[in-house]
Amino acid sequence: MTAFTKVLIANRGEIAVRVIRTAREMGYRTVAVYSEADADALHVHEADQGVAIGASAVSESYLCADKILDAAKLSGADAIHPGYGFLSENADFASACAREGIVFIGPSAAAIELMGSKRLSKIAMLEAGVPCIEGYQGEDQSDETLLEKAAGVGFPLMVKASAGGGGRGMRLVLEPAELPEHIKTARSEALNAFGSGELILERAVLQPRHIEIQVFADNYGNVVYLGERDCSIQRRHQKVVEEAPSPFVDEALRQRMGEAAVNVARACEYRGAGTVEFLVDADKNFYFLEMNTRLQVEHPVTEMITGLDLVAWQLTVAAGEVLPLQQRDIQLSGHAVEVRLYAEDPRKNFMPQTGSVAQWQLPAGEGIRVDHGVRPGQIVSPFYDPMLAKIISWGESREQACRKLASAVQDTVLLGVNNNKLFLQEILRHPAFLAGEATTAFIEQHFHSAPCMDESGPAAGTLALAALLYYSRVGKEGARWRNSTGAQHNYRLRLEGRDIAVSVHQRGDLTTVVCGTSGDPGAGEKVELRLLSLDLTHCTVIRNGVRERVPYAFDGARLHLDDGSGHYSFEDVTREPASAVGGGGSGQVKASMDGAIIDVLAHAGDVVSQGQTLVVLEAMKMEHQLKADTDGVVESVSVKLGDQVKERQVLVTVLPESAISIADAQ
Repeated sequence: MTAFTKVLIANRGEIAVRVIRTAREMGYRTVAVYSEADADALHVHEADQGVAIGASAVSESYLCADKILDAAKLSGADAIHPGYGFLSENADFASACAREGIVFIGPSAAAIELMGSKRLSKIAMLEAGVPCIEGYQGEDQSDETLLEKAAGVGFPLMVKASAGGGGRGMRLVLEPAELPEHIKTARSEALNAFGSGELILERAVLQPRHIEIQVFADNYGNVVYLGERDCSIQRRHQKVVEEAPSPFVDEALRQRMGEAAVNVARACEYRGAGTVEFLVDADKNFYFLEMNTRLQVEHPVTEMITGLDLVAWQLTVAAGEVLPLQQRDIQLSGHAVEVRLYAEDPRKNFMPQTGSVAQWQLPAGEGIRVDHGVRPGQIVSPFYDPMLAKIISWGESREQACRKLASAVQDTVLLGVNNNKLFLQEILRHPAFLAGEATTAFIEQHFHSAPCMDESGPAAGTLALAALLYYSRVGKEGARWRNSTGAQHNYRLRLEGRDIAVSVHQRGDLTTVVCGTSGDPGAGEKVELRLLSLDLTHCTVIRNGVRERVPYAFDGARLHLDDGSGHYSFEDVTREPASAVGGGGSGQVKASMDGAIIDVLAHAGDVVSQGQTLVVLEAMKMEHQLKADTDGVVESVSVKLGDQVKERQVLVTVLPESAISIADAQ
């Protein structure tokens, strides 16, 4: 037996909170680590102790193995749970824990190292008789050899970074002429992201199912599989919806895949929780993709259909105990579905979002679970992955689980940052998904013109409600809203750089809002509303004959609103002087979120065109090109390479072409 009493969680956010809660239930003391950005995070409050480990950037905190080990020594933690991401699949970190006499709650360093290489793991799986996709995984990595081997594999094919994950260093190649450029870019991206330019080639399995098997192993040779998860719905190779069991997998296929996954675990003398991922074609042929040597983001759906706590199993195995159950004891019951709630804007090609959480309310109901690391008022920073929470449902049938989850997502209140709530609802209610027909091409096939991705702006009903809330605003003292007969007020509301004129006409309990365009309030659509009640977080209105309760939040002059049509943040700019120049944009290039400036492409005096990239911002693991919204001349540049900037900070000012013409005429 390997005894330990205090567990340090080398992670943050929802997974840190989730591990802390199970560890405490089992009697272990817990230690959180936190960066400067996470000093007031939920996982820090949940743990018994916390240790600061550095600056906000992951390279200076959560990815620093020495700082994590120092925190364990300082707090007296004798075990470390890595969660997922960060150091969870770092073989050197697992070895360092062993050298320091600290229990690493995960597999051996050797297993992590083997499975961390797509090339070496595939060779090992072929030797173990596990079905693999035809391809090339040889040691010779020259471009000439890759081009030669690709001809033998055939097209279409996949170029993949051997050390990669999350879609980075991965390219689908349809024609031979495209291959040299794809090899070059995949190798460069892999080298930058993972420190290794090693590549493999595989025959492309088009529109497959992405099915993964949860395995568990102890130190005594016992290995079991806990059913499968279907993770086919993906965007940019990142999972969006996960469910268990798969609607595509029958009992015979489940057993074949489960036994293959067990063979994978035995082949690398695995210990603890692991996930073996397969691609499955339309004929139910399956092929080894990779093994994740850690707990998966989507592990709750397995927990809900098995009734087991996988974190508790991890702690049990790490303590040297035998697996709690044998294969014959594991039963699957009902159906579970999970979605990932992200701070991202589907209307802007899913760009990650930053900001402050103004309101956060969880859905309730039997069979509903939310794993999260969110606190009201917390700052969603640019330093980490934008996933905020996972919403999971269980039902006796798949139909019931999907219906309950769609409703739970709709009932979740997240105001202050744009998010993908509506996108998730539309997936869960899509006929192809409900029919169990979703493949990895689902989003590409069905979401070109989905309402959640509509960039045209809010409907008149949403604008009208925003105007009514400004007009009827309740202060912190809870004062009663206005209800003066005959009153009329005009507003200019700004939404993502666009000004919209609205007028509010109040007669008794009936409010008529005219939603116009900038400078023309009379040209817009009329909406009639009756405000029934109003408090600091919700309003109840009758709109278009339908009574509804809508959450909202004010932050100074800014209003955050989600009436079911998506999250919008309005700003009251009625008292700002209107621009004297018509047409075009404001000329101000502002930071889309908190982040770091990695390129400045404009200088004072440059002549620029609308849509031209002037600054490149890095935030949340992505690069964001910030463009001019008007033709003109650069008047000033207020940032330089390496600067950290705040959301909506002015970075470049462009004097619009029309303003130059007016000045010349005078």
